[in-house]
Amino acid sequence: MTALTLTNVNKSFGAVHVLKDISLTVEDGEFVVFVGPSGCGKSTLLRVIAGLEDATSGEIRIAGEQVNLTPPSKRGIAMVFQSYALYPHLSVRKNMSLALRQEGQPKDVIEQRVANAARMLNLDPYLDRYPSELSGGQRQRVAIGRAIVREPKIFLFDEPLSNLDAALRMNTRIEIANLHRQLSASMIYVTHDQTEAMTLADKIVVLRDGRVEQIGSPMELYNNPANQFVAGFLGSPSMNFFPAGLVNEGDDRTMGVRPEDLFLSDDGPLLAQVIHVEHLGGDTNVIANVQSHQVTARLFGQHSIEAGQSLRLGFSAQKTFHFDADGLPAA
Repeated sequence: MTALTLTNVNKSFGAVHVLKDISLTVEDGEFVVFVGPSGCGKSTLLRVIAGLEDATSGEIRIAGEQVNLTPPSKRGIAMVFQSYALYPHLSVRKNMSLALRQEGQPKDVIEQRVANAARMLNLDPYLDRYPSELSGGQRQRVAIGRAIVREPKIFLFDEPLSNLDAALRMNTRIEIANLHRQLSASMIYVTHDQTEAMTLADKIVVLRDGRVEQIGSPMELYNNPANQFVAGFLGSPSMNFFPAGLVNEGDDRTMGVRPEDLFLSDDGPLLAQVIHVEHLGGDTNVIANVQSHQVTARLFGQHSIEAGQSLRLGFSAQKTFHFDADGLPAA
């Protein structure tokens, strides 16, 4: 069954057209991630799905029912915000159960749902604590638990890990992935983080300037980007772009090569002047100028390369991408 269908959804704030003819489907149990640069409309799209903003035009269906005029509380969705949005005067238990109590759910149902969610998220020891007594990661788990107890048709996450440090982000990312497997629920997740998108998503929706650029699985988008924007947006470090004429004289296309596909080669076609080196232990990122174009080579292992050094970089022709003047794939 299809959990969500958007058909030609538009959203304008006055004269500003923020969402432009957005159409997509989210299948039952699917984990969909919205990515794109700041201001591309991904959080606005999430709020339109939730009903926190009205669509200017277009149709929104949840579990087959049109919900354009349905208030947020009746849409069968639960939203997790980056700010946690917990009530400081309520305990963890009461924060998690608040929506159920407001719905008038029986006490035994509330207790059972809170207990189940607390067990999933390892929150049992903290049920009687207050938000001020919790770490950032624990508060985010409470916010997720508050969504779980509602047993929604769709979970919506708006950059939920952006306030956490790197180690907590990784741990919480794993918890969200495990949660998705346990609940088999439909989840829509907004992030600007490449790693979150690539590791969590069944399907990624790439947005730019309020439009959908491409929809597909992480590896589908990584290996077969629809255009130069998608190619450059997915991947960290991002894809290198330079005139193909640097390698093939007279070629007016733009060539793209991912950093991990560049390698050191005594007779490589790219003569590079090293401007910075990132020694990461398992990898070494070499940032260099090739004529006036900056490229990054991600080399496996440790390398004694220093800024100011000249070296040659090679690549396999099978690992290159080519784009025309409009940024579209070119033969």
